[in-house]
Amino acid sequence: MKQTTLVIMAAGLGSRFGAGKGQKQVTPVDDEGHLIIDYSIYDAIRAGFNKVVFVIKPESEEMFDKAIGARVRPFIEVAYAHQTLDKYMPEGTSIPEGREKPWGTGHAALCARDFVPGSFVVINADDFYGCDAFLAAHNFLMEEHSDNEHAMVGYRLRNTMTPFGSVARGVCETDENGNLTSVIERTKIVARGDDAAFTEDGETYEFLSGDATVSLNLWVFQNSIFDEMQNRFENFVRGEIADSPLKKEFYLPSVPNQLLDEGKAKFSVLPTKAKWFGMTYLEDLKNTRESILKMKNEGAYPAQLWERK
Repeated sequence: MKQTTLVIMAAGLGSRFGAGKGQKQVTPVDDEGHLIIDYSIYDAIRAGFNKVVFVIKPESEEMFDKAIGARVRPFIEVAYAHQTLDKYMPEGTSIPEGREKPWGTGHAALCARDFVPGSFVVINADDFYGCDAFLAAHNFLMEEHSDNEHAMVGYRLRNTMTPFGSVARGVCETDENGNLTSVIERTKIVARGDDAAFTEDGETYEFLSGDATVSLNLWVFQNSIFDEMQNRFENFVRGEIADSPLKKEFYLPSVPNQLLDEGKAKFSVLPTKAKWFGMTYLEDLKNTRESILKMKNEGAYPAQLWERK
């Protein structure tokens, strides 16, 4: 059987276990105590993934395993990759004095390299992606593709909004064949009925169609992408952090964007009608719980995700 791995960027999530009440990302989203990450893993298993790699801080592993890893291990192979500032630092460089902030999502994905034997998918830990999205991703990985043919699951913008404030999304441009040409990060998008608007300065807003395709960091990669991630992270450390050494981050979408600009890779956009749920704001919890309960009542999920039959 072809090895397909789910990589979950969970360094931020793991650090919240044991941090006390009020941590929305580790608040259960149903009466059975499941977190959003449980649903992602459950959907991935249903889609056919056979390994999950959690990218976490090393000091969080014991707490994370107790909260998540131990209960999913009977159903899928589990591994832990540690994201630390020194990992994959290029030769001759050093961590900037005073730097504590992690290097970002691109570095988080790279940190999983030693634990991913084949093709894989990367997701955030605290976003609900929907079973349809994992099926689309897994189907792509089971097809024959060259080393430079990757994919991204694309959502309709209106299916990824919250009524409680702004969201950050990667707005995607595609060609006539549905292949990705660029991802533009919009860090402040607000709902406007069925459509939306974004702002760069906090004052002037520009229209965005609710049908726009956006990225939620669900990337589908061939294993060869790790070489590109490492090379580009090294370039980032050697050059790009100079203007903000304590805060500058190496974002995952920057790797596909650079490869597209250079004509070195192809990214198919896999459309999904799935609806995103997340915990961007504490007020999102009520809507998320109600939506998950509705799906359970409709038979999309069992009451207990990890109960042996």
